[in-house]
Amino acid sequence: MQQDYYVSPPPPRQEADRAVNPWIIRLILLGITGVFLLGFAMVAMVAGYQFMTQDQIYAGITPIYGVDLTGMTKPEAISALNEQSAYGANATFTLTYADQSWEFTGEEMGISFDVEATVNRAYEIGREGNFAENLFEQWRVWRDGRPVSPVITYDRNQAQSQISLLADSYINQAVQDATLVVSNGTVETTGSQAGRSVDVTATLTALEQNIFAMNTTSTIPLTVVESNPTITDASVAAEMATLALNPEGITFQIRPEDGADAGPWTALPESIENMLRVERVDNGDGSASYDVYVINDQAREFLNDLQEELYRAPQSARFIFNDTTQQLDVIEPSVNGRRIDVEATLGNFQDAVFSETNRTVDLVFEDLVPLLNNNASAEELGIRELVAEATTFYVGSTPARRANIQVAAAKFHGIVIPPQSEFSFNEWLGEVDQDSGFEEALIIVGDQTITGVGGGVCQVSSTIFQAAFYGGFPILERYAHGYRIGYYEVGEGPGMDATVYSPIIDFRFFNDTPHHLLLETYVYPSTAQVTFRLYSTSMNREVVKEGPIIQNEQPPPPAVYRANANLTPGQVNQTDYAVSGAEVFIYRTVYQDGEVLIDKEQFYSNYIPWPAQFEVAPGDSRLDQ
Repeated sequence: MQQDYYVSPPPPRQEADRAVNPWIIRLILLGITGVFLLGFAMVAMVAGYQFMTQDQIYAGITPIYGVDLTGMTKPEAISALNEQSAYGANATFTLTYADQSWEFTGEEMGISFDVEATVNRAYEIGREGNFAENLFEQWRVWRDGRPVSPVITYDRNQAQSQISLLADSYINQAVQDATLVVSNGTVETTGSQAGRSVDVTATLTALEQNIFAMNTTSTIPLTVVESNPTITDASVAAEMATLALNPEGITFQIRPEDGADAGPWTALPESIENMLRVERVDNGDGSASYDVYVINDQAREFLNDLQEELYRAPQSARFIFNDTTQQLDVIEPSVNGRRIDVEATLGNFQDAVFSETNRTVDLVFEDLVPLLNNNASAEELGIRELVAEATTFYVGSTPARRANIQVAAAKFHGIVIPPQSEFSFNEWLGEVDQDSGFEEALIIVGDQTITGVGGGVCQVSSTIFQAAFYGGFPILERYAHGYRIGYYEVGEGPGMDATVYSPIIDFRFFNDTPHHLLLETYVYPSTAQVTFRLYSTSMNREVVKEGPIIQNEQPPPPAVYRANANLTPGQVNQTDYAVSGAEVFIYRTVYQDGEVLIDKEQFYSNYIPWPAQFEVAPGDSRLDQ
């Protein structure tokens, strides 16, 4: 079934609000207009202010060095500040050391006021942001004020140069050790000096602390590093050097108890100076000193040279074998030898060099004990019997030759040759000169026989050769004469001679037994013979001689004549006799206890033919032959 719906009518329309008061509207419009006008005026004012101050420093900047920069242009501000005394010009820095001081201005230390930079800094305040930020900054500076620090520049290199110059001029000094110089006989010394050095870096740091604090008056102590010398005094060393150069020099002497048979010898001051040394030595505690001493090289060389002059060889006792008692009789007592103890003497020399009172050096000698003293017995030496003997003859010799034979033979009488040792004829013979008792007699030199000292010595060497030959001792060195000499052929024939010419030509043999060997020499002027006897302990040796075997004999050449201004016409003096030349061979076989000890040993002699030689007066016709 259809239903009818009722629709309510809309509510009735209300009356409109009451109308607004027109005066209010007027007032609002007037206010808006006023605000607009005020804003416009303020913008105009700000714009005008910005225009008017566009090249000026804004208000509110704190005065710099008493100068208010407000409203000034940059040039005006620079001019105004240039007239003021800024930091650097009015700052003073006093550097001190001990009781000294040096004053510097800030400008001298490299400090300066940068006016333009300072003005630029003040001018930029209120101009560093956008428009709004700048307006706000300008208002805040105007309201609260803004300090501007003056721009101060500092040249560190200039300050460092000032400190370095001051240090070099007044403070710095090199450390100096005491010195000692010895020259030309004088001793010179200098004193020591402590070193000082300004620590420029440390001093500069202290200075900069005052600069950065903008202190106008500052006192800065210089930082000084001091160094002490390692050698503070050379006086002790100088005193030693002065003692060493004493004008008296150093005297070497032999003590009276040592014989004082030579000297004294003096080392002059200049010689001592050559040996003097000054050496720097480390004391181990950071300090040093001078050591003064002498080197021994020259003194040692002198003593070694002196050794040759003062050396005395020890002399063993000489004996003869007493056939009755079978003991040794002393015919010449033993004598100790001496030799300079060089090192011990050098010790005395070192002491004397630096002595004020004792300038004498006693030579220190070392005693040299002989091999055989006076108490040696036949038993301990093994000297019990005659083991070999030889005799040669010198009939027809001149008195001088006879004398030389006696002098030479005496050199060997009573000597003892130790077992397993060598006999040297020249060693025992010694110097062949007139000081040793030898006389002038005929000797062979080259191709002639002339007068010389020692003629006849070979008679003795030939005799000992024959004794050693028959004793079975090994012969170490033997030379035949240049030509055959009759003295040496009596009894044994040719080939049994031994020539010597000290020190070049020697005769030597070896005592190869375990016993000592005693030599006895006897000269019998009445029968013109010289005999050598050898005493020892028999080794049961047998010596077999073969020869002489003579080969290749050659006749003597024609006689030789030589001028002698001491002869008158017709006088003739024969100096040598003609002999034929030949090669001569001697053989020796030595048996011991029936067995061969030395098997057929050969002794070879090559004698050249020798002419008769005569001296005649100058102009003799025979000189041309």
